[in-house]
Amino acid sequence: DKTVSLRKDLSEMHEWITQAEEEYLERDFEYKTPDELQRAVEELKRAKEEAMQKEVKVKLITDSVNNFIAKAPPAAHEALKKELDVLITSYQRLCSRLNGKCKTLEEVWACWRELLSYLDAENKWLNEIELKLKATENIQGGAEEISESLDSLERLMRHPEDNRNQIRELAQTLTDGGILDELINEKLEKFNTRWEELQQRQKSLEQSIQSAQETDKTLRLIQESLAAIDKQLTTYIADRVDAAQVPQEAQ
Repeated sequence: DKTVSLRKDLSEMHEWITQAEEEYLERDFEYKTPDELQRAVEELKRAKEEAMQKEVKVKLITDSVNNFIAKAPPAAHEALKKELDVLITSYQRLCSRLNGKCKTLEEVWACWRELLSYLDAENKWLNEIELKLKATENIQGGAEEISESLDSLERLMRHPEDNRNQIRELAQTLTDGGILDELINEKLEKFNTRWEELQQRQKSLEQSIQSAQETDKTLRLIQESLAAIDKQLTTYIADRVDAAQVPQEAQ
């Protein structure tokens, strides 16, 4: 019987649609690692392609039902037509939802990759700062050379905040959706901690150099004062001046 055959085809397509919805759209997904997220993206791409390939079968069923309706008695029209309409609506809705979810996950994956690229760039910048700090801490030159090295370090640390702002925004977007939140928070904490430590090292270095410069200045003043006193005392001795005559200098 043709009606039975058509209903069987309609039923099989309905079952496939229901299964696809349960498998790809109704489950609660959690993406805690990049591998899980990447697998989900690939899985949804395959599901979307499979759904698109089913379009040929839906068209064949539609043509078969319409051809049958054109020749069958009116009594058989309404039920089959209704089942076909439900199938077409369900199929189109499935394709739309799969396309939407696939696009969303692809954007999430791109967001994660972009976050990694910004973090990589900023970590390279932190590496440069650390190398410059070590070089400045170990410098053996004079005051001018130290001052130039400090200025160079300060210029390096005046790095634009654009990348760090992007990192914060991308991380917020992902963690708000509960995606890779633990991993992202761990990476951000590590980056922020390292940046704060390098800033503290730079401040400590500046303070220690400033303190050393102030000590040098004080020593120079003392040496100049001692030299002046020595010169004056030498003059007194040459002129045979008695200490009683210059009580302040004698002290």
